[in-house]
Parts: sequence; structure tokens; C-alpha cells
Amino acid sequence: MKKTVVMPVTVLLFLSLISTASTTLTRAVAQSIGPAQQLTVYIHSLQPDGNKVILTADEINWYEGAEADRVFAQREPEAAQEIGGAPDGYYIVNDSDTLTEYPLAENVDIKTQIFDHTGIPGDLDIIWNESVDLDTFLNKFGDTDVVDLSQFPYHITVQDGKVTAIVQQYIP
Repeated sequence: MKKTVVMPVTVLLFLSLISTASTTLTRAVAQSIGPAQQLTVYIHSLQPDGNKVILTADEINWYEGAEADRVFAQREPEAAQEIGGAPDGYYIVNDSDTLTEYPLAENVDIKTQIFDHTGIPGDLDIIWNESVDLDTFLNKFGDTDVVDLSQFPYHITVQDGKVTAIVQQYIP
């Protein structure tokens, strides 16, 4: 006999992310893949390496709307039956334990949706696709006082094995 536990939606999503991401990590190095490829990832680290920066990423599957509801119901039928669709209209699947390292292109284009400009939580505001330079992004990525940028999914564009664009995915 199974018990159904009622949890707030955010706790359910958080536990779902933890359970799908809690595996032994391995590393791979990005290969030259030719034409531009879009990937959705969590960024684990951004590390300077000589005159370049290495982005270490964990690829995820990002679903929105009806597709999110369908995948959520398929993977978590009891929770889906209890709360309806995917929490907040999106669903993340992270079945891989592989981390991949990508060098950033010299002219990498970085766009954020929510970014800490002042260090004051009350000043946070959504600015859609705000351009941020690499040095500023690197400094703020390690600063988790107001916004922990590592907790957001990112859509990256990889061309010839290098990240040419990083776009932060807004999550409600």
C-alpha cells in the first residue's frame, strides 16, 4: 500500500531535482561538433585556465507547458495526479551524471534574466535578456549572497567545441 504525501510544489520540485541529480559525477571534454548546437545545462563551474575560461556543465532536459505536464505525469504519476501538471509550468530532467568541459569563445555572448547589480536583495528585478560581460558574470557566479547563479539552468550555444552564447533561463 502506497502513501501519498502532500508537499508544497517548490519542495516537490526541489526534491525531484536532487533525486535526479544525485549520482556519481564523471567528466568529459567537449569535442568539436561542427555546426552550432543548443544545449540546456546547469553550470557547475567557470574556471580560468591560462588565457581562456572553462565552463563545466551538466546537460539537462528542459520542458515547458504541455510537454512539461506530459513528462512530469510520466515520471511522477502520483505527484502529477495530486497537483495536476508540472509545478510552475516547467519540468527538468537530469538523468546523466556526466559533466562536460567547454572552453568559452573569446567573444562569448552572455544574457541574464535576473542578476545582482547592487548586492541588495530588494534591488533585484527581472530584466529580460540583459547583456552581461564575461568578467562581471564570472565575479557574480561565485558570489551567492543575493543570487546563486549556479542554481539556474542555462541555454548554451556550442560551436566548434566552444561556448559562443550563454542565456540564463528564468525560473519562477
